Parts: sequence; structure tokens; C-alpha cells
Amino acid sequence: MLNNFPVEPGTVGPCPVAPDSLRGITRQQTNPARWNGTSWPVFVAALRDDGVELAEGASVCDAYVTDAGGTAYGLPHGIVLARDTEQISCLLKAAQTHHVPVTVRGGGLTTEGESVAFGGVLLDMSAMGRVLRIDAAALTVRAEAGIFWHSLAEELRRENLDYLSAPLNLTSSVGGTLGVGGVDVNSARLGCSADQALSLQVVTPIGEIVECSDTENAELFQRVILGYGQFGVITEATLRVRPYTPLSMHYYYYSSLRTAIEDLQLLDRNDASDYSGILTIMDCAVNLLVAFDSEEREVAFRANWQSRLRGHGELGFVLHMAGHYALRPWKLGEAWYLLQRKHQVFPEFRRAEYMQDGRMHDRSVVFSRAVWKFWGSRQMVIPDLAMPADRFIEAVESGNAVCRKYFPHYTLYCVGIRLRPDHQPHYEMSCIPPGVQGWAYGCEFEPMIEGEVYSRDHFQAFKNAIYDIGVDLGGSYYRFGGMMKGYIRRVFGDALVDRHLALKRHADPAMILNRDVIF
Repeated sequence: MLNNFPVEPGTVGPCPVAPDSLRGITRQQTNPARWNGTSWPVFVAALRDDGVELAEGASVCDAYVTDAGGTAYGLPHGIVLARDTEQISCLLKAAQTHHVPVTVRGGGLTTEGESVAFGGVLLDMSAMGRVLRIDAAALTVRAEAGIFWHSLAEELRRENLDYLSAPLNLTSSVGGTLGVGGVDVNSARLGCSADQALSLQVVTPIGEIVECSDTENAELFQRVILGYGQFGVITEATLRVRPYTPLSMHYYYYSSLRTAIEDLQLLDRNDASDYSGILTIMDCAVNLLVAFDSEEREVAFRANWQSRLRGHGELGFVLHMAGHYALRPWKLGEAWYLLQRKHQVFPEFRRAEYMQDGRMHDRSVVFSRAVWKFWGSRQMVIPDLAMPADRFIEAVESGNAVCRKYFPHYTLYCVGIRLRPDHQPHYEMSCIPPGVQGWAYGCEFEPMIEGEVYSRDHFQAFKNAIYDIGVDLGGSYYRFGGMMKGYIRRVFGDALVDRHLALKRHADPAMILNRDVIF
């Protein structure tokens, strides 16, 4: 297959994102060919001369054979456990010299094989997990990039501080999240996780150690943020933080996706809440959650916006659904499933150890724990779309129809992403749809596997159908990687992709860093 890739004029080697790069497997990615370069022994010797410890052998490498998606499988030649920035610099310098691919892994929560090594070195960042300093006056924290968000939240909480925006699954690493975006139920007000980064320490693909920000080495900063690991390994990050506050939560229930999304966007446009998002059980039970950090904001919401929402309270929704299914007795099986899920899920959001005086005192634990206990599985099959606000409803309704076709039960998770005014240079080829202003909106489409066994082709066909919706409607994707190489020219156009490919080749002459993610 690789021999069929066209070679761009003036370049060395095949173009990994050519228009026909998936010829023969239409919009479907198989595992990339495994790297089996003859330079491995001399590369290993060079690392050991530099004092870089590398572990080889099946007993070590087998632990990294797949990622959370569970559909891509690969095997590195060896593992380097990241210890410090200088060690990573030595590794990348040797990798450039000997043309050995390096795949970076944080929490391993990628879903398309982005953190799976198909030969070469796997660089495990999880040991670089320290908080380096907290500045309570400036509301910033400096941390190593391998730290998981739940560890960062715990350290901040001791200082009565909290992160601004993080992914729902807090076993994601900070560095990995900054490379893809990261969204939370407060992203519609505060932006994605990457927006909270003030500065980064980065090891470039040729081994240079560089501090970068919007004012220092800005071009590198712009490429690394949401850059999917193509332009450097993030080793440290300075992030904005905020004072810690408990939350007051409100839930509104809908039977219409369109109505719920319209109300979500109404709240976001008018800055009517501190947190907002939609979590569903299929398209039958749609929950719009609305939350507040302060009593003043909550009072203003009650006075000005609550009456405009068209959702029901819990009791009202139960009565509405009872009437709905009474008229549709052939759907009683669906009603029974929804009732079971209600009894399983609802108590998780009201656990006594997290609630005091009606306020949630640990949103990070509650959402991460509840979502991944009841919506997760051994395989994270979560194709997602990021859309302009005016096309989001159409995208969600189209994706919902795809879910109903492929799986009996599924869930959708919808959030807004407020964009920084100067976002375009930072997110030029990323999860932010091209040309969007103000807000982008994202939806994850997640099947409830529930112990069933599906073929890889079934999952792949489902994901392809979701991704095609994004192409048709001019959107992008949260996790732009792995199997989506065949989509990037369709999404961003030849000119932009060619420019970024040229930037990649300039920054990474041997094309060794995370080579199977996009380029």
C-alpha cells in the first residue's frame, strides 16, 4: 500500500496524506505498516552511550499493545519511560539521526491508535507527573506534562484552587490534552483546555528544548497547541487556574434533541450559566445540565432564563414519558431500559460524599466517575464531530440516526466551546472547524457496547459514517488522528494541509515524531 502513495515534487518519500492515501480501503484505516528499520541496534547503542534507559522485550512492550479505543494494535521495539526534559532531548536527537519513529503516550486514552507504537520507540510520559509550582496570587500552576488531570486537581484543591477546563476523563494527561483540545461542561464559557495554557516547555523533533508562549517563540506555541504531537513533545505547561468553588446543579429533561440543543445554545449565547452540557440515553432521554459557581449567577438565571427553557423537571419528564410509551406499547422494552438506566445513573450525581447542602463539592470526581462508569467500556468507541453553531443541530440529528442504525443503545455528549478571539493562528488545522467564530459545538457519539461483541469492521463503518457527516457539513473532529488521515484534505483543503505538511517536514526532517497520527 505504501508503494502506491504519490511523491510530492521536491520532497523525499511518500506523502502520507495524499488524496488517494487510502486507496483500496475507502475511508477505512488498517494498522500502519510496522517499522522494522535496520538502524535499531545502532540507535539503541547511541541511547545507552547517552545514558538513556530503554527497555526491550515482550514482557515490557506487551503492556502498550493498544490504547483505550481497543481497535488498533501495535508493538514498539522498546520503551523509554520519560524522566526529565534532557533525557527526552537525547532520545529525539538520536531518533532523528537514525530515523527511528518515536510515539508519545500519556494516559493512553486515544481511540484511534494515536498512542500506539507500530515499531520504534514508545515514550511513556506518565512518570513526569509533578506539580512544579503554584502561584495563588497570579492564579497559575506549572506542572510536568505527564501529570493526570485528577492528580493536578488534587494538588490544586489543597490550595483552594481548581483547574479551569479539563476533559471529562481525568485520567487524561495534561500534555496529551493540550495537544488535542480538551472540553468540559464549562468550555462554552471558558474555552477548551488548550486555551488555558500560558506557556509550554517543548522538546522539538530535533531535540531542542524551547520555552514558548504567545509572546516567546510564538510560532512554535501555535503549532504545538492542538498540534496532535506533530511539532514537539510538551514536557511542562503553565496553566491558568481559579479559586475553587462548589457547584449548584440543575437538570432539565427533554425528549427532543433539537429542542435541548436550541436551549443549550440560548444559554451559551447569553452567558446565562457557568456550566452547560447535554448527556443523553439514546435520543429518548436528553438531559441538559446547568450549573453555577455563585449564588448571584444562579439567582440571575432563575429570574431571566429558567422560564425560557422547554425541558421538564425529573417528575414532569417521568410523567411525560409514561404517557408517551402508554400510546406506544410496542416500545415498552425501550421504556424498561430507560427506567433501569435512570435507577443506575441518577444516584451517581447525588452521592452523599460529594454533596453538601445541595451543592456538588467535587465535580471532577463526580463527572469523571459517573460518565466513565456508565458510559465507558473496555473499548472507547467515540467518534465525534466539532461543528459551527449553525450546523450543529443538523450534525447531531444526522449522527443520531447513524447511532440508531448501528447499535441498540448509545449516548451523546454535547458541549459548546467558546473560542478565543485570536484563535485562528493557534487552531489552524485542529478540532476547531475552519473559519468558525464565537463558539464551536462538539458532540461525541458513543455506543453502549454492554458486553456485546462487534467486529472491528462494524465499529469502523460506524465511525466512518459519523466522520462523513463532518465532511459534508464543514466540520472537524475532536480526535483528529489515526484513521482520519484520509479525511484531512477533504476537511481542510489541499493548500492548508500542504502548508502544514511542509512545516512538519521542516521541523521534523526524518518524520519520526508521532508519525502515524496525521502525517
